[in-house]
Amino acid sequence: MASEAGVAMQREPTDKEIKLVIGASSAGTVFEWYDFFIYGTLFYIIGPTFFPSGNETLEILLVWATFAIGFGFRPVGAVLFGFLGDRLGRKYTFLVTVTLMGIATAGVGLIPSAETIGLAAPAIVIFLRVLQGLALGGEYGGAAIYVAEHAPTEKRGYYTSYIQASVAGGFVLSIGVVLACRFLIPTEEFNDWGWRIPFLLSIILLGISLWMRLKLNESPVFQAMKAEGKTSKNPFTESFSYPGNKKRIFVALFGITGILTTIWYTAFFSGMSFLRGPMNVNDLTVDLILFFAGLISMSFYLMVGKWSDRVGRKKPIIVGAILSLLLLFPTFWGLGQLANPGLTAASEANPVRVEGTACSTDPFAELFNREQSDCGKILETLTASGVAYSLTDGPELKLFAGSEEIAVDATWFSDGAARRDGIHSALSESGFDFEEQQLGAMRILGIVAILLVLGALSALTYGSVAALLAEMFPPKIRYSSMSIPYHIGAGYLGGFLPLIAGYIVARSGDVYSGLWYTWVVVAFGVIVAWWGIPRDPEAALDEAD
Repeated sequence: MASEAGVAMQREPTDKEIKLVIGASSAGTVFEWYDFFIYGTLFYIIGPTFFPSGNETLEILLVWATFAIGFGFRPVGAVLFGFLGDRLGRKYTFLVTVTLMGIATAGVGLIPSAETIGLAAPAIVIFLRVLQGLALGGEYGGAAIYVAEHAPTEKRGYYTSYIQASVAGGFVLSIGVVLACRFLIPTEEFNDWGWRIPFLLSIILLGISLWMRLKLNESPVFQAMKAEGKTSKNPFTESFSYPGNKKRIFVALFGITGILTTIWYTAFFSGMSFLRGPMNVNDLTVDLILFFAGLISMSFYLMVGKWSDRVGRKKPIIVGAILSLLLLFPTFWGLGQLANPGLTAASEANPVRVEGTACSTDPFAELFNREQSDCGKILETLTASGVAYSLTDGPELKLFAGSEEIAVDATWFSDGAARRDGIHSALSESGFDFEEQQLGAMRILGIVAILLVLGALSALTYGSVAALLAEMFPPKIRYSSMSIPYHIGAGYLGGFLPLIAGYIVARSGDVYSGLWYTWVVVAFGVIVAWWGIPRDPEAALDEAD
């Protein structure tokens, strides 16, 4: 390994040891990301359970806000566990992270509902999400580096791509467990108590992960550094003082992580909430679609990782990012056409227009005890229903579908259910379809195909990243140096994506407007990546040394 200059390498691991390293690291990563993603997968149940408000839009935003809190603490975990990983070793550090994650996830399944214990319920959820964020901040860097430091240079992209595929594997496993529970438990019982089982299952997954990882030895690179006394005394400080590292961290944050994380969460979580929410596709159908699309997509990460061993790490990322800018909006427009064609056709034939004074919506009005205007309440209902609208000024509050005026009932402003039912009933006469969508085989295949396109874009920008980040940073501060920018980018740029995109949609009324957040982050990332990612990261690092 060229970047291991100055470190006397011990013997090369055998093929059997390499397989154990990849298997144990990947399995642990799958389980840990399962623990983190199961919360987002069950967002539609967690909202009314822990954040009941009677306002569907607010409940979902609060779920995504709590989801983002976990991501917000990932950089703290990266600093803490990065320090331990560079000082004490890769193996023992990610044993700690997986244990913390498993316990915190199981805890969510034991929390009584807000109806039972009041505000204590969301407070405990937030605390456990913080623990999950800390754990995840140390997990990815440890697993990626551990595999990279065992892999031969010519296969490093391929071997580490199993870690990247494992992240998607965690999402797939979360969907698979939910599907299994749905098939075994009646819907009402699942929504009542059965949803807790996927969380409690993490205890079993934790046991399996610990059993596998305890069989591993420390990475050969770290063993060599420790034997020669070349480990870092303060990895955090040295990450910012090491020559050239500030530029590398900037590039890793915006030119690598900013691209991959926004595309990943847009492909999977935005796709999930889009189909389940405004498109009103049947829950079971959404889970099945995402399960199979995610399962197939996992192979894409392996192919990209292997490709990067031949063409370099930079090319797949640049190609994937540029294609994402070109295809992001068309893919989601296609999802809308296939998922709920009646809603799309009606919006074109009879566009909805709201007329009034000071018409705007405040998604967090109820949370902060602010009064939502009557117009804002109507806009909120339209947005939650996936109905696009335009606004015009006028002396009175009026609602139109095409040229037809819809009578606004005074009871709508005091009763959210009556408002939703009244608006749905009136718009249904203009061709809008608010029934739960039961998709035929061809529409399902079309949606899966589109999600596979999004999965391929994610793989191009993510499949080679573990190898790239490991190669960009010097061994003695590698854990900290790659974990800090990765988890700041993934924690804030990606983790807050569902919340920010959801807020943009709630404010604008356009179900596609949240995609602009992803587009802007990726566009900036392309510029940084083109400028800053070296064609040969190890050679660039050796030259700097």
